[in-house]
Amino acid sequence: MKICVTVKRRVRMLQEVSELIGLQVYTSKGVFLGNINNVIMDISNSCIDGIYIAETNPLLVEDSRAVAVPFRWIQAIGDIVILRYFPNRVSIKKETPHEKVIPQES
Repeated sequence: MKICVTVKRRVRMLQEVSELIGLQVYTSKGVFLGNINNVIMDISNSCIDGIYIAETNPLLVEDSRAVAVPFRWIQAIGDIVILRYFPNRVSIKKETPHEKVIPQES
């Protein structure tokens, strides 16, 4: 099955979606984010929803956590992938400790 990927008026024919696996991903500023480990597909619409990067650059993602990058953030695909957008820093939300409820005496 051939999949046509349109990225900012450029079209690249992929023979298989698996060709994306292993490609290096860079931000628009040229900072390496990581390698594509998997592709997130919308099977019902036959399109790619995003890319999954398991090991990320700790300068961009706290604790080098895995991220799923929406396909609409991709600017170009060739020998590498260039993103049109990626946050300056992805941080993990810290849970606030639950307040201890002290029963009132009557």
